[in-house]
Amino acid sequence: MNDSGQGAESAAGSKRKDARRNQQALLDAAAAAFVTSGVEAPVRDIAVAAGVGIGTIYRHFPTRADLVIAVYRHQVEACAEAGPALLASSPSPHVALARWADLFVDFLVTKHGLAAAMQTDSAGFETLHAYFLDRLLPVCTLLLDAAAAAGETDSDLTAYQLMRGIGNLCIGADSDPRYDARPLAALLVAGLRRRP
Repeated sequence: MNDSGQGAESAAGSKRKDARRNQQALLDAAAAAFVTSGVEAPVRDIAVAAGVGIGTIYRHFPTRADLVIAVYRHQVEACAEAGPALLASSPSPHVALARWADLFVDFLVTKHGLAAAMQTDSAGFETLHAYFLDRLLPVCTLLLDAAAAAGETDSDLTAYQLMRGIGNLCIGADSDPRYDARPLAALLVAGLRRRP
């Protein structure tokens, strides 16, 4: 029996794993760069932060819009997955909600830059926005419902209203380095606490 076929499969699997790891590192580095420097962050800086060459970025994402959209989807998934994880690991549902709001702010700062990157593709932007709502509204609802069930909140605020409120607080955060929406989002979430 010849093992050369298994060796080739193993090498191909290893290359795919490396490619996925590189892509994950790129998305994480680009997301961080977009939060601090906006969607026009230099590709060279993203490559250095990800520990890859510039060619690797262009191989995965031929245009800046491709990179921005991939980061957007990556962050939506990270926010969606973080909700239940935070609920399980936080000392209370309200704390989980506050921690999730911080992640949501980071995501929204990147999202605002997406509109500029996709000016010519309004249908594509609408599709991404629908995806965003489909993935994140249930997560925010889960967190709000858990806080209410624990007796921590008594607000009639819906997940959509909370997400929209946080979103409005983030407007301009991507273009003004003096403005950080996190403290205001934290105040908004703190205001949901049930009064004694």
